[in-house]
Amino acid sequence: MTGKRVAVIGGGIVGAAVASKLQQVDPRLEVDLLEKEQTLAAHQTGRNSGVVHAGLYYTPGSLKAQLCRRGVSLLKEFCENNNVAYDECGKVLVALDEVERERLSAIMERAVANGVPGVRLVDDAELQEIEPHVRGVAGLHSPHTAIVDYPGVTRELADQVLANGGRVRTGHEVTSIREAGSEVVLGSAAGGEDAYDLVIVCAGLQADRVAAMAGDDADPRIVPFRGEYYLLREDRRDLVRGLVYPVPDPRYPFLGVHLTPRVDGEVMVGPNAVLALAREGYSWGKLSGRDLREAVAWPGFRRFARQHWKTGVGEMWGSVSKRRFVGAARRYVPEITVDDVIPGPSGVRAQALGRDGELVDDFRLTRRGHVLSVRNAPSPAATSSLAIAEHIVGLALDQDASTP
Repeated sequence: MTGKRVAVIGGGIVGAAVASKLQQVDPRLEVDLLEKEQTLAAHQTGRNSGVVHAGLYYTPGSLKAQLCRRGVSLLKEFCENNNVAYDECGKVLVALDEVERERLSAIMERAVANGVPGVRLVDDAELQEIEPHVRGVAGLHSPHTAIVDYPGVTRELADQVLANGGRVRTGHEVTSIREAGSEVVLGSAAGGEDAYDLVIVCAGLQADRVAAMAGDDADPRIVPFRGEYYLLREDRRDLVRGLVYPVPDPRYPFLGVHLTPRVDGEVMVGPNAVLALAREGYSWGKLSGRDLREAVAWPGFRRFARQHWKTGVGEMWGSVSKRRFVGAARRYVPEITVDDVIPGPSGVRAQALGRDGELVDDFRLTRRGHVLSVRNAPSPAATSSLAIAEHIVGLALDQDASTP
């Protein structure tokens, strides 16, 4: 496939990485990066915590594990070459009791199998040497887990797309997709149409809707979950040196409150996880009737809610009670008080939920004709973005070349 036109829908970090990778693989391609907002990285990319995940938790051999480890290497090199902030501040998973200590051992095995460098189990004394204000019976230390400026990475990728002759079209919302012979015609909210030989959908919170325009199936559906954060006051940021995380509990779908330094110096406390009332609903005041109806009408959501309603109630209570929210963080850093935090940002997670009520845990791609859609790109999607781009572009160009 040479000298042809390719559109990438979605100006987050995955979309920008795919657009840039297309040009690297075949400089003769005419590449357009299309974003409905006026700026790139406006949603998940610009509203996450900035963590570069090392690959501690993921099933060895899974696509998620492979793309994460490859992605870390590519991302670090990219940031070094392009002067984007990247800091290996390290991370500890903190066990609060003997049950969680046993879980740490299983996570350690996965981390080693995934090739995470320098990871080790530590006792309570070693934990306090690493994080003097943190308390727990044991920990798992990942010294090379990092934080990064993901919006900065996205902007740099987009600049490279422009420098290599592509177009970055912000404020360009795709409203229709139709096949016309060997081409794909995209309609926009502004009323115009453009024809492409290949379209790659990286639409995040709108991934299922954009894929549906191309005739894709409704399963899985995106159900939005909002994560809310507080920030440590500037004079209390020294309570943590690196990332402080809980030990994941397999009974619950989300991780829980943790403490996350950012490259701008802030320290985030959170997030919780509550059903957002809109796909781009970053507060309780933002309501979309359509988004809410589609979420609660999805059979998978009703099955999920029946199984996890108690957890959901607890997360909502944390959303309205600062004391309860901070109490979750105090389990790991007892010195934190409600006076030490101020309201912080929030983000919305594009959670793909299957019809069976199960969270879609791994990356999922589908194809309809000349349209390839990223239907699910869960955490660590930002970490893995450059590796995801390699994977997607390889599939897209190989399959398109074989299409009559």
